Parts: sequence; structure tokens; C-alpha cells
Amino acid sequence: MRIIAGALKGRALVAPRGPTTRPTADQVRIALLDTLMPYVAGARFLDLYAGAGTVGLEALSRGAAQVTFVERDPRAVKALRDNVHALGVRAQARVLATGVVGGLERLAAEGAQFELVFLDPPYDVDPTPALERLDAGGLAPPPARVIVQHFTKQPPPETVGALRAYRTRRFGETMLTFFRGGDYDAES
Repeated sequence: MRIIAGALKGRALVAPRGPTTRPTADQVRIALLDTLMPYVAGARFLDLYAGAGTVGLEALSRGAAQVTFVERDPRAVKALRDNVHALGVRAQARVLATGVVGGLERLAAEGAQFELVFLDPPYDVDPTPALERLDAGGLAPPPARVIVQHFTKQPPPETVGALRAYRTRRFGETMLTFFRGGDYDAES
């Protein structure tokens, strides 16, 4: 695995061994970050179910100001921390080694807010509780964008609190569903 674009383009990433994480495919990562490119520069980015951090690190490479990674699997956390260290981005990266709902509660208690949020839960995990916590905790206030990667046959709800789906992108059996909160122009 490598960083695909931006200041860190071509830099190698390590991934944890074993079946517990599923790195986001390059094609999906390219499409996601290309779609978000107008909003990445200077953004606070939250990478949930981060694994080895490929999506959040790609966002840093493309100009995000800060990325918070939330991951509970110890092997993935080790790979993530190794990647952050090897890329020299410790000042812009925060790693929370905890479950997503607990991490979101902690971030909400701190008053954290993010312009971009990416969730890549295991395909057998319903993202709805994390989306509910994002909405209830004020972690992604409008005009934030929240993106869920999921199995095509198991889409998230169209609406979760103030978050409403406004776009999908399909890549074989993988799909990205884009959400925005509050009132927004569905064309943007």
C-alpha cells in the first residue's frame, strides 16, 4: 500500500496482518478523496474504524490540517502508529485506541468538531450507532460531510438525526454513501 497523491505521494504504508482489517481499495480511496478534494485543504478529518489509517493519511497528504483516527484492534493500531511515525505526521495526527462509540463520546465531551468524517466499519457492523453519536454529539455540524463505506447490499439508513444521505458511489460490492447535516443544497 502507498499514498496515492499529495505531498506524501508514493510513500509506503504498512498494514496489519490477519483478517481483522480490510484496507480501503485504491480505487475507492482515489474516488473518495477526489470527490472530497474541494473540502480537504485545512480540514479536520475524522477517520473511524481507521485500520492502518490509509484514508486519513491520504487526507493529510492532500492537505487536511489534522486527522483523528479511531481504531480498537491492537494490530491495526500498531500499524497505524507505525505509519504516522514513518510519514512524519505525528503533529497532525491523533490516534485513539478505542472502540468507535467510546471514541465518539470522548471527542464529543472534548467539544471536537470535524469538517470531514469517514466511517469504514467491518461489513457485519451496522454504522447507525456511530452515525447517531456523530449527530447527537455535534461532532459533524453543517456543512460537514460524513461518508460511510459499506457493502452494497447493506446500505445505511437514508436519514440519521439531522444527517441525510445525498450521494452514493458504487465500486463492485463496495459503496460509499455521502451524508450532510442540516439544510444543504443537494447539488453541492
